[in-house]
Amino acid sequence: MRFRPSVVLALMLALLTPHGAVGQGSAPAFQPREESPEEFPAHPNRDDAFYGCTACHNFKLVAAQGLSRAQWDETIDLMVKRHKMPEPDAKERQAMLDYLETAFPPRAPAGRGWQNPFLRR
Repeated sequence: MRFRPSVVLALMLALLTPHGAVGQGSAPAFQPREESPEEFPAHPNRDDAFYGCTACHNFKLVAAQGLSRAQWDETIDLMVKRHKMPEPDAKERQAMLDYLETAFPPRAPAGRGWQNPFLRR
């Protein structure tokens, strides 16, 4: 059976229309969504750490880290010095560090240990 070129063209266009699976057009626009403390590990002082950090950036950035208490403390110092984060008072800092140390402790290195992504291999 032989199809006329106009029939083939019509079938192709039908498959490529926006309601067809092939012709979806552009990707959907990015829709930011708000985070909430409840999305992260439940430990004492979660809200203190969450709201202290999210004043400047999202908390998923924090949750992606795995640091020792000393490294978390150095990170707070870095945020204060380099990024002008308001210096938390001793009680606030203690609460933040208690949560971060418990919820996001150092992770065991995978494979050969930590590899600097900027070094040529």
